[in-house]
Amino acid sequence: MRLVFAGTPDVAVPALDALTDSAHELVAVLTRPDAPAGRGRRLTPSPVAARAEELGLEILKPAHPRDADFQDRLRELAPDVCPVVAYGALLPQSALDIPTHGWVNLHFSLLPRWRGAAPVQRAVMAGDAEIGTSCFEIVRALDAGDVYLTESFPMPDATAGELLAQLAVSGARQLTRTIDLIAAGIHPTPQADDGVTLAAKITVEEARLDLRRPAGELRNQIMGCSPDPGAWCELDGHRFKIYRARVAEPLDLTPGQLGTTKRQLFVGTGDGTLELLEVQAPGRKRMAAIDWARQGVTGKVLS
Repeated sequence: MRLVFAGTPDVAVPALDALTDSAHELVAVLTRPDAPAGRGRRLTPSPVAARAEELGLEILKPAHPRDADFQDRLRELAPDVCPVVAYGALLPQSALDIPTHGWVNLHFSLLPRWRGAAPVQRAVMAGDAEIGTSCFEIVRALDAGDVYLTESFPMPDATAGELLAQLAVSGARQLTRTIDLIAAGIHPTPQADDGVTLAAKITVEEARLDLRRPAGELRNQIMGCSPDPGAWCELDGHRFKIYRARVAEPLDLTPGQLGTTKRQLFVGTGDGTLELLEVQAPGRKRMAAIDWARQGVTGKVLS
């Protein structure tokens, strides 16, 4: 099978590597244009572009996949199928129609649950019992295409960022198996009509913690928003971020009240207690919560 792979961020690199090592012929890579990055805001290739250059692959960087020159080049490449992981732009029907077997997306949820931009973050925030990946045929409707393969796992005790990195590796193998199935003539299965949920990108305001809520819900919000945008509340009128926490044995703390032992930092909630594990205080770098607490938290309250 001739492949043109589409992807942009770090999470797409394992799939690029897996397809490169597969029995199929990877002829080019499609990625988003170079973007400003770092303090100097210098134009920087995407992680997928950087890896594709190392592999000696042709790299396509159209401003938008509707561009005529890009679509002409894609026709010249004559791909049988285009596998996709987090490319980051909507594909017009004119581009979808070019590969013989269409475009196949690796999505980090168990479709039809969590269609959209932030499936892993939403699953963690919702307290889902399981997580997984789906490989499906891309259609114009959002993440609504027929599914080739799904793979599920019990939800681990991990941040959304850690979980996404794990799923990128297992999903890369799944995407390669999907291409094998397409080559063997296997057809996908339509998604169920019920159970659809949407996973919109998490805003900074949505990441704000209301410490009057139960400890379990707050733990899920913290872990689901880590590392980006980072769950936060306020300390002395400034933003205080919490990147990792767990539910602790209840202590006599009011919502937002901090308490410590020699090795632990706690905060009261509306129902139960959280142990804070990793935080970022105003003007400070991320650090273990207890290291920050050793600087003194007596009388301090998060709001």
